[in-house]
Amino acid sequence: MSATTHTEPHASNIGQRLNWLRAGVLGANDGIVSVAAVAVGVAGATTDLGPILTASSAALVGGAISMALGEYVSVSSQRDTERALIEKEKRELAEMPEEELAELAELYRAKGLSEETALTVAKELTAHDALGAHLSAELGIDQDDLTSPWQAAVSSAISFTLGALLPFLAIILPPAEWRVPTTFVAVLIALVLTGTISARLGGAGRRRAVLRLVVGGALALAVTWALGLLLGTSVL
Repeated sequence: MSATTHTEPHASNIGQRLNWLRAGVLGANDGIVSVAAVAVGVAGATTDLGPILTASSAALVGGAISMALGEYVSVSSQRDTERALIEKEKRELAEMPEEELAELAELYRAKGLSEETALTVAKELTAHDALGAHLSAELGIDQDDLTSPWQAAVSSAISFTLGALLPFLAIILPPAEWRVPTTFVAVLIALVLTGTISARLGGAGRRRAVLRLVVGGALALAVTWALGLLLGTSVL
């Protein structure tokens, strides 16, 4: 009788993967929608390619920098908090090891182990890696897999730029009368692809991921186009 092979992945860097995925999807979605919204809004106000190109370029470059900076600051704050918690746990283990052992055993008792088994597990884990055992059980932190601010920033900037290029090209390449329709179609297709990819990478349901991106993106484009059309008609 052949042994059954368990193929479920247990990557040690799952935190970094999820961090990259979150920043990448957020950046791509923001690049697609925000640049398209700016471009369509300006196109609603004027058919002159100059203002459309200028506004779209500024939105692309400024958005990529803003996304990278925002991700770096946000994830740096998270990493600082994680490091502070690690240092606190180190001090507690050095100053009151018996209390920490009892606390670890209590955590495992709360998960359903008997008192004797929980204490045995706590002692064995403490002997193997006391800090790692406490960080995992108490805080859900892996000191070897902390979030990376640079990874999040670079991923976000690249994904924003790649996402923004499609509406950028869609608004400047076609003839004037086709700019807005082409951009609408290109953006919706891009959002479907983004939602599908994010769902597949994250192991989530495809339909929900695609639906929320498409609905949100279509609403943003419709509102900004109508605003540009209104302002262009009333001001020009």
